[in-house]
Amino acid sequence: MSTGLYFIVDRPGIRLDRYVSGECGELSRSYARKLIDQGHVTVNGEVVKASHKLDVGDRVDVTIPPPAPSPLAAEAIPLTIVYEDSDLLVVDKPAGLTVHPAPGHPSHTLVNAVLAYCPDILAIDGSQRPGIVHRLDKDTSGLMLVAKNHAAHLNLSQQLSARSIVRRYKVLVRGRLSPERGAIEAPIGRDPRHRQRMAVVSRGRPARTRYRVLGYPGEYTLLEATLETGRTHQIRVHLSAIGYPVVGDTVYGTRSPFLGRQFVHAHCLRFQLPGTGEIVELSSELPPDLEGALRHVSGTETPG
Repeated sequence: MSTGLYFIVDRPGIRLDRYVSGECGELSRSYARKLIDQGHVTVNGEVVKASHKLDVGDRVDVTIPPPAPSPLAAEAIPLTIVYEDSDLLVVDKPAGLTVHPAPGHPSHTLVNAVLAYCPDILAIDGSQRPGIVHRLDKDTSGLMLVAKNHAAHLNLSQQLSARSIVRRYKVLVRGRLSPERGAIEAPIGRDPRHRQRMAVVSRGRPARTRYRVLGYPGEYTLLEATLETGRTHQIRVHLSAIGYPVVGDTVYGTRSPFLGRQFVHAHCLRFQLPGTGEIVELSSELPPDLEGALRHVSGTETPG
């Protein structure tokens, strides 16, 4: 069965394919373009091209047709599930696990693991990331929402677009960050010199990260970062841009002698249950490698 939804544009000049991809949860831009090309997306009732530039107040209607058979394979990868009901799962993702298949990484992802646990998520859409509401970087650990059905996926995606889902991360950075509370607001886009990286660029998409300091272990700062937008690598890019690179971040900072990945952990997730409207807040403890790194910089443990 096809499912329809609509959005009212609140910012001018954005391409239709980029807008649809951004507003429909983690719908890939290529799949959004496919929907547009097939006439499943209209602007003010008219079929237009994927490159069409939107105006404030435009109504964008999206019809997502039933999915075609998927090449995705279920894989029996262990999952840590911290919450489950008939609409969704909340998974505590380990570092090192990619969220969804992509060129060069076609299998052994969170999506493959969820398919083995809940095969019905294939009915959500025709993309390579069925059920995924938001992403975490491969080497970021912590809480992730996964929808089990299309109605829940749309509801959670709209909560994400309305910024009513609260996502908080524990992060360790080099240096003593001051002031102890603040916000970083700077647009993020592709780095023009290194296309595999993101950067703060004047023509990037708006991005805002709030933070509060939790402590100053040694010459480092442990902080809690709250995402108000969800740009690729947002926390890492923003903190590096203001001179406080994330410990262990080899892309936007430097390699760490005591930690083999970036110190970023999605420790808190608050959202509204699609079925009942109840507000749920879930938390996740730091995994052992991050606990060990924190003890090391605090001077209470020497890694061996």
